[in-house]
Amino acid sequence: MRTSLHLYNTRSRKVELFSYPPQSSIGIYVCGPTVYGAAHLGHARSGITFDLLFRYLKYLGYQVTYIRNITDVGHLVSDLDQGEDKIIAQATKEKRHPMAVAQHYTNSYRADMQLLRVLPPTIEPCATGHIPEQIAMVEKLLAKGLAYLINGSVYFDVEAYSQHHVYGSLSGRKIEELMTGTRHLTGTSEKRHPADFALWKKADQEHIMRWASPWGEGFPGWHLECTAMSHQYLGPQFAIHGGGLDLTFPHHECEIAQAIGLTGKEPARWWMHHNLVQLNDQKMSKSAGNFITLQQVFQGNHPLLSQGYHPMIVRFFLLHAHYRSPIVCTDEALQRAAKQYSKLLNSWKISQDLNQQPPANPNSPNEKLSSAIIATSYACYDSLNDDLNTPQLLANLFELSRYIRALHRGEYTRSQVSQKAWKQLHTTYDVLMGEILGFYLPPKPTDLIQLLIKQYQEAKQQKDYDQVDIIRHALQQEGMAVQDNLQNVTWSYQL
Repeated sequence: MRTSLHLYNTRSRKVELFSYPPQSSIGIYVCGPTVYGAAHLGHARSGITFDLLFRYLKYLGYQVTYIRNITDVGHLVSDLDQGEDKIIAQATKEKRHPMAVAQHYTNSYRADMQLLRVLPPTIEPCATGHIPEQIAMVEKLLAKGLAYLINGSVYFDVEAYSQHHVYGSLSGRKIEELMTGTRHLTGTSEKRHPADFALWKKADQEHIMRWASPWGEGFPGWHLECTAMSHQYLGPQFAIHGGGLDLTFPHHECEIAQAIGLTGKEPARWWMHHNLVQLNDQKMSKSAGNFITLQQVFQGNHPLLSQGYHPMIVRFFLLHAHYRSPIVCTDEALQRAAKQYSKLLNSWKISQDLNQQPPANPNSPNEKLSSAIIATSYACYDSLNDDLNTPQLLANLFELSRYIRALHRGEYTRSQVSQKAWKQLHTTYDVLMGEILGFYLPPKPTDLIQLLIKQYQEAKQQKDYDQVDIIRHALQQEGMAVQDNLQNVTWSYQL
């Protein structure tokens, strides 16, 4: 049982107590997307993982400043500081200005996150908006002897840094192995050592995105932008730095080296990494052509999909696995998620309906039943406190839904449930489904939908089965299913 929040720290490689006092102010910095293409399931997993953390920390009473950056310059096709900038490469392909490409995909990313009910961060800065801060950091690292200038580009000197600090401590890589493993690049690069990384790159003559600097026109390195923006908005040290597992090395390792080189302090107390989404049993990657965009999932226009899936089904699908576990996207897995989510959603609806009924006044409640409801409710929060264990949380919610449906069917009466247990049941379901997990109850049927349901019932009575099928399909388009009972026709959500 976890009575306080515990989170896995990539730095220590273990689950630790999140030892910040309640009501304190904490900062979260998460590496956001490089905006050179449509958002895909990998972006959704990152957005939803840290949205859950953001929501839960706020629920616990923390004052959270959540920063999620937008990379709109400096991310080269190769992490070895070679190749084109990803945004310029896309701009060339689309025959548009790079900033038009960046703005277009930033807008579409934000729209997709909104569909997934990912809350907007406190601040969402762009790399191009912080060029002066990045230049100032490069100057400081040069002055400290931790960087060197060559042919108009500035590189971080990993070997000089390693004389006093450990490079590779987050990822577990050793500098000797890095040097040996990449030694074959020596002679093909202007860097002194292959492990060195770019702080500032000289712009070639045809390079469009360029800024004036003390070393000539160029653009910042990808790793530097996060150091500059996290320092700008959260200071030299903050609570949590997050991102995908694939960012551990080299990106986050480089960030640590830059920050310690500048301030002598590691930037974050917690390093939090979510695992990756797989497609066709391989890591989903736009550069490898093995990816599926969110709009393709929503609309169903992808060869692997038999249908489109509502954004809330996608959100549920990504939360049904622990954030540190890999998740494989298949049509069958999404279909299972749709059925499971509909069950939770309809239990939520039933809970709301039951709560509208006049309160019962139990004289002698079923203590065993009431205690089980309370214990399961508490177990939901224990799951969240155990490193955001969403699979266990959802299992506990399904157990609560079993009690809700049993009450609805009349297997138990309201008078058998103590007032404390009833309030705990309803409040837990309401808070967890809506406030923390980020789902929502669709609107109840409008007058038009109620009329369709009535017409459906009349068509059934008249045995007009063609009309029954037409109305059933129309209701399905509205995200509703009809159930035939002996007495009447009822409806439920079916996204």
